[in-house]
Amino acid sequence: MLCNVLVTGASTTIGERLLRLLLEDSRVGQILAVLGEDGVDLTIDGHAGRLHRAKVDLTRERRVHDMLFGVARDLGINAVVHLAMHRHAQDEGRRVHAFNVEALRSIMALSERHPTVRRLVVRSDAAVYQGGRDLPVLIGEDHPLYLGGNAPQWIRDRVEADVTACARMGLSRLQIVVLRMAEALGPGTGSQLYDYLQSPVCFRPAGFDPMLNVLTIEDSAAALHRALHHDAQGVFNIPGADTLPLSTAIRSYGRLGLPVLEPLIAPLYSLRSRLVGGDFRYGMNRRRFHFSGVLDGTRARQVLGYVPSHPVEWPVTTGEDIAAPAP
Repeated sequence: MLCNVLVTGASTTIGERLLRLLLEDSRVGQILAVLGEDGVDLTIDGHAGRLHRAKVDLTRERRVHDMLFGVARDLGINAVVHLAMHRHAQDEGRRVHAFNVEALRSIMALSERHPTVRRLVVRSDAAVYQGGRDLPVLIGEDHPLYLGGNAPQWIRDRVEADVTACARMGLSRLQIVVLRMAEALGPGTGSQLYDYLQSPVCFRPAGFDPMLNVLTIEDSAAALHRALHHDAQGVFNIPGADTLPLSTAIRSYGRLGLPVLEPLIAPLYSLRSRLVGGDFRYGMNRRRFHFSGVLDGTRARQVLGYVPSHPVEWPVTTGEDIAAPAP
């Protein structure tokens, strides 16, 4: 039976890359690309009769209902890939929370009543994990989540959405998959590190040089594609092909890394945001700028067959080792 797929967040860079994979896949029939109401459309042309567009405000449950029980039912949609998540860390408030969390709740609840939807794949984030001096560097799916009440909304919302999906596993008739992905280093992904590396000078806390693992847009889409076609449920870590120290990432991007006293970093980036824009918030990234954290992708490799195969195309070759994460 053909897989008919609905993709939220379809106009994001990861969403568009996934759509291209789906369009090349003979196992996929109809595709419904759900766009926001911000006027951003797809750059993919053609494919009339197979690729369909729908502009929907996901914060309005009635509109989500009308879409799922209207065009999605008519197309026989049997799988949903949920990518929609507010990407700008500077934005906060009820509407942002509604988009990040309540939209997923609505999609799950309505999909459980839907006549054809059987599988839900949710893109989560490695930022949901706790980091600390006394915690393992290699992060498995059972690693503690960042449940601290003092976390920024950007992180709190991602943790809440992740837990919301996980709480329905085994209780819902849906096959639910949550992919906790390493940071996708690229434009339009909401990557804090990508925004950080856009500055000619990158300030980092003196005395710390944590190990990072980053993902590409291509591997992000490949992991989602694999999860879509598998019948496994549960949580899977999705690491990228590049594991490297923060200082090497800075040099590999052609930037000047400047170690400074930590109390100065947050004010410096706050000033940068006011003067030239930029979404990077040091307070939100403080843990990972101190403590190394690399996703363990063993389960995704063994069950889904996912292995990161698209390294980051760094602008500068430093000659330093940039390795794949440990198996």
